[in-house]
Amino acid sequence: MSQEIKKGYRKRIIPASHKNYNLEGPKTRIHELKFAFDIFVQFIKGFRTLHFVGPCITVFGSARFKEDHPFYIKARQIGKGIASLGLTTMTGGGPGIMEAANRGAFEAGGKSIGCNIKLPFEQQPNPYTQVSLTINYFFIRKVLMVKYSYAFIIMPGGFGTMDEFFETLTLVQTKVINDFPIVVMGQAYYKPLIDWMEQMIDNGTISEEDKKFILFTDDEDEAIEHISKYVQHNYKVKPRKRLWWLLEKV
Repeated sequence: MSQEIKKGYRKRIIPASHKNYNLEGPKTRIHELKFAFDIFVQFIKGFRTLHFVGPCITVFGSARFKEDHPFYIKARQIGKGIASLGLTTMTGGGPGIMEAANRGAFEAGGKSIGCNIKLPFEQQPNPYTQVSLTINYFFIRKVLMVKYSYAFIIMPGGFGTMDEFFETLTLVQTKVINDFPIVVMGQAYYKPLIDWMEQMIDNGTISEEDKKFILFTDDEDEAIEHISKYVQHNYKVKPRKRLWWLLEKV
């Protein structure tokens, strides 16, 4: 194969538009060091922004639902319910379900947080948050959305929601985090998933008791009541004092 053909072949395999996806294998040591430092900076940015937001309930769900969709309306009610508990509503900060939950909390006078992600097609933060930050990497965003939360509500969603749901469920199942309720809203939508979990139990890949970590429901009041019982039992938050020498504004 000639050098010209080889060059053309390489270009077709890894076109310039795909270079952001790191398909070229290990980079230089300097590049890897910069990457590690960028991760560190992103974590510090998140920690500083969210340190004083108070105990959160994280709501996961699709960005694609409009405000007249039943799931949007339900998520908006969920945000209001979280505010009624005196807790902070945290979402991925984008449109759809995220906007709805933030909106419900905002309209009810509660705290509303958005942890947005930087995407190639630019996801704009929704306008219903008092605190918003944008993270460059999905894995950092997921850490932040779990770190500050006492419970998790899973609304209907796509690949991203499933990723967030199963990572959170794995953390609870493996006792990395303990006594953190997971509420899944939309029983008809998640019926195939419920059946699949039964199949996993039948095949021994998960245990019967793993189901106890999840409440499947369509009732917003039941969801909030379920979370309230767990939070009241496990609510342990030490007051956090702002330090002027860290430039933490009062």
